[in-house]
Amino acid sequence: MTRTSGGDVDYETLGLGYAVQRRPDPRIAATLHAALRDARTVLNVGAGAGSYEPTDRYVAAVEPSARMRAQRPPSAVPAVDATAQDLPFDDGAFDAVMATVTVHQWSDPARGLAELRRVSRGPVLVLTFDGDALDRFWLASYVPELIAAERRRYPAVDVIASAIGSRSEVHEVPVPIDCTDGFTEAFYARPSQFLDPRVRAAQSAWGFVDPQVARRAVERLRSDLDSGAWDETYGHWRTQPQFEGSLRLIVGHRS
Repeated sequence: MTRTSGGDVDYETLGLGYAVQRRPDPRIAATLHAALRDARTVLNVGAGAGSYEPTDRYVAAVEPSARMRAQRPPSAVPAVDATAQDLPFDDGAFDAVMATVTVHQWSDPARGLAELRRVSRGPVLVLTFDGDALDRFWLASYVPELIAAERRRYPAVDVIASAIGSRSEVHEVPVPIDCTDGFTEAFYARPSQFLDPRVRAAQSAWGFVDPQVARRAVERLRSDLDSGAWDETYGHWRTQPQFEGSLRLIVGHRS
């Protein structure tokens, strides 16, 4: 995987299509926005195409990828070209800071988390995945290499929690069956979605798996779906209203 100054994924090459495949899920958004409480000024770091930015508050955004910035909707504020590790803002410049599904992609997560805390005078919200819970997902039986790669990338939840506040809360965020944000666990009940290369292209995890390994995993899944083998083992997932997997919201407070 090509590395850039912004992190471990080259979004100039791989970022096309995120605005379509990674649309914010309204239920996850509601959880995030409730955690912002009464914050009126919010910084979104690693903002990408603008997912989960609230529309009822003043928002500033930071995104190092030009391709991702270009996918922001016309209604969104332009994003500043900067990285989490060097935020161009004064101490305590915002009521709250948020970073959604981005910390694992930073070149220096510890420095980035310290920067989030520095520029927020209120809560810091980090939406991420718990590496210790990744193997709850049935995909682990098809491509364990993907799960292993993701586990290496995600900072530990307790490390994030201690970095963003002297007091922090960790919330499990359930994934709804019709989740519109196309991260891997969003398709726990829709396995055929993984056969679509456009879906996989919007999930950075696949870029850390050998292409031949990925092809074999996808073909095995295709075969099991065609034969009914997948449904024999995992068919109950198709009607499970939500999945309590690895998605976590960590909220850090100054005191």
